[in-house]
Amino acid sequence: MEVTGRRVRDRVRSLCAPFGAAVVLAAAVTCLAVVDPHEPGHYPVCPLYYLTGLYCPGCGALRAVHDLAHADIAGAARMNLLFVFCVPVVITLWARWALRSWQGRPMRPDSARPAYLWGLLAVAAVFGVVRNTPFGQFLAP
Repeated sequence: MEVTGRRVRDRVRSLCAPFGAAVVLAAAVTCLAVVDPHEPGHYPVCPLYYLTGLYCPGCGALRAVHDLAHADIAGAARMNLLFVFCVPVVITLWARWALRSWQGRPMRPDSARPAYLWGLLAVAAVFGVVRNTPFGQFLAP
């Protein structure tokens, strides 16, 4: 049976990687939804915070995932606003990966342009610095 030049079995097989990644991510989110990271002792403390008392750009992300899993968007934004803004981007990139896999078109390595990666790094660095300043306390978890 042919579907636009590719067999259905080949199309389904090409979706193993994107859906495998989605299953692993769903398992991690389920774990975070069940075991509350807001309660101390369930998960390790951020090494940067433990050593310096400063919040890294990722601090609060586990609590944000827990809050998002419980449909508390405001609570997630209070924990890590940058993470909440990144979630739709990651979902969009995953959907693009799944669609391209279904179509038999692999993701091109040049789709992650250096300018995008440097921009993301710059945003994360600025976010990490601002959340540790007195006027950026609203960004601290």
